[in-house]
Amino acid sequence: MNKRLITLGCLTLALLVLAIGPAWAKTIRIGLMCPLTGSWASEGQDMKQIVELLAAETNKAGGIDGAQVEIVIEDDGGDPRQAALAATRLTTKDIAAVIGTYGSSITEASQNIYAESGILQVATGSTAIRLSEKNLPLFFRTCPRDDEQGLVAAKTLTSLGFSKIAILHDNTSYAKGLADEAKALLEKDGKTIVFYDALTPGERDYNAILTKLKSADPEVIFFTAYYPEAGMLLRQKMEMNWNVPMIGGDATNNPDLVKIAGNKAAEGYMFLSPPVPADLDTPEAKAFMTAYQGAYGSAPGSVWAVLAGDAYRVIAEAIAKTGDTSGEKLAAYLKANLKDFPGLTGTVSFNDKGDRVGDLYRVYKVDANGAFVLQP
Repeated sequence: MNKRLITLGCLTLALLVLAIGPAWAKTIRIGLMCPLTGSWASEGQDMKQIVELLAAETNKAGGIDGAQVEIVIEDDGGDPRQAALAATRLTTKDIAAVIGTYGSSITEASQNIYAESGILQVATGSTAIRLSEKNLPLFFRTCPRDDEQGLVAAKTLTSLGFSKIAILHDNTSYAKGLADEAKALLEKDGKTIVFYDALTPGERDYNAILTKLKSADPEVIFFTAYYPEAGMLLRQKMEMNWNVPMIGGDATNNPDLVKIAGNKAAEGYMFLSPPVPADLDTPEAKAFMTAYQGAYGSAPGSVWAVLAGDAYRVIAEAIAKTGDTSGEKLAAYLKANLKDFPGLTGTVSFNDKGDRVGDLYRVYKVDANGAFVLQP
């Protein structure tokens, strides 16, 4: 056969495959950026296991339009600088979209990198308001925002009868944003903020900040930062025989809080959060929890990792329905066409800013056994 004809035939076939799109592709690569190391490693490990499990189920069922899904993972270490490097690496790996990440300041370090590369990003535990106020059309999140949590926090503190309130944060995007929201709402409602300051995350001794807090004589401490520091505060507060109640934001929803504090110090601690995995009651959630238990022998540690599962599911749905992997087309579908999608944590819809629509927050209390008990 004429070599020129063979070459032309191969080129035509290649162009035809490209034109048909992802339905003929061998693999669809979805990125996952999560903290596999660092103080939030337990969250990242659960995120990895959940997304890999869901991808395996997709592939077992035939993939997305016949294409197998590959999860490409980068460790952000719970650190903004490492997150920027992880995001840059992922943009070179031919991913259709990216899931992640857990902390708001970590997500913020990656947002522009994905946006400039035209890659859809679905964050999972990043609740800071400003993340979706930047007019980045390819940014979404399956978690709620801090202004919603701030409303629930103010309502909860008021309903419990507290009027002299200490607010402690850690200056991260998430914690400072939630602290500011709660402070404004509480002061508007006539409450007195007797203390407002930040600790330094990652330290082992918080006696100095606890002494300052105690001298302000609050009726309650509202702590808006993360579970490792919350556990340390609870333990050291008990050691100094100070029994003031402490209520946390949703970033303290992790069983490691109890491991760090100990059952006795953690007992009675309350926090705001979307439902913990054991309280997810949708058919999708129950089937997923059974599969997860079977694969890994235990339940996920917190709902934030499960929200990574929702991120995977909405990305897979958008690719399947559009037959495309371009960030622009996937984002347009999620905003205009994905309505009340049956997620693991409840129905999922997005507004024009990429924020999840709907009320997810609940109040939990730690019991004597260290279990998280949903409050009526």
